[in-house]
Amino acid sequence: MYVTIVHVSIKPEHVEAFKEACRLNHEGSLREPGNLRFDILQSAEKPSQFVLYEAYKTQQDAAAHKETQHYLTWRETVIDWMAAPRQGIVYQGLYPAVSS
Repeated sequence: MYVTIVHVSIKPEHVEAFKEACRLNHEGSLREPGNLRFDILQSAEKPSQFVLYEAYKTQQDAAAHKETQHYLTWRETVIDWMAAPRQGIVYQGLYPAVSS
């Protein structure tokens, strides 16, 4: 399993719009054939801080995600709302195990 955890800091005035843009990207991502999870998390303590948990069967599936229209639309929509560049960290998912 190929997992990316993305940390995003949003300008406070764009939090609600960011959440809506993420909902649309989330819905499209769940329809991708290699997608296992696509969670959007908002900090309870700092509402302008978000974590995106993206799990795909393979690295190729994750790369294909970045070519989808819903991702490209999300990226262009939210870029100016970010207080700092987003930071993605890649992990190898161990459990639950993914069958091929």
